[in-house]
Amino acid sequence: MKIVMFGATGMVGQGVLREALAAQDVTHVLSIGRSDSETSHPKLHTLVHADLLDYSAIEDLLTGFDACFFCLGASAVGMDEAGYSRINHDIPLAAGQVLSRLNPQLTFTYVSGAGTGSQSAMWARVKRRTETDLLALPFKAAYMFRPGVIQPLHGARSKTPMYNAFYVLTSPLLSIARKLLPKYVLSTEEIGLAMLEVARHGAPKSILETADIRGLVKG
Repeated sequence: MKIVMFGATGMVGQGVLREALAAQDVTHVLSIGRSDSETSHPKLHTLVHADLLDYSAIEDLLTGFDACFFCLGASAVGMDEAGYSRINHDIPLAAGQVLSRLNPQLTFTYVSGAGTGSQSAMWARVKRRTETDLLALPFKAAYMFRPGVIQPLHGARSKTPMYNAFYVLTSPLLSIARKLLPKYVLSTEEIGLAMLEVARHGAPKSILETADIRGLVKG
């Protein structure tokens, strides 16, 4: 299986990349981003690409893939709707459009977030629009992951110092919460394993909440 990834340097992306590289049936992972993933592995190829809204110059490198794991995104803290939409809607849609055209056999998985179904918050409206637009593209299949609280494992770290401090302080509590509140808490490892599962075998529905994601791994 050949996988193209976006957001491999983020906390979720680090965890997903780890599981993809460890999977025996994954032969090739292409990581696309504005910076190097800083991970070295025989299966991994990193493509530094400055403009994530335009892939015309690298289309010849984007064919023959079986799955896309799209983990790139930004927090809404301190952002207006236009800036937030550019990162969390326009960029994933641009990637989805070119990949669906070049890889009709591809399964696309997008990391959205719990609460995306709500229309009350700006970030939720934007991500719901992203989900709707991605699901309309002509992929073999597309899945929207809506994790709630995420526990970073195996050295995965957020790029935001404040978030890193939170995860360090709450790590023991998150381990307990993941066992006691399985409908609300996932690990980066579980998200990565679930993405691989839908790439291999699909899922019963296209929008997957925390419990659904966990069920793919436990099942």
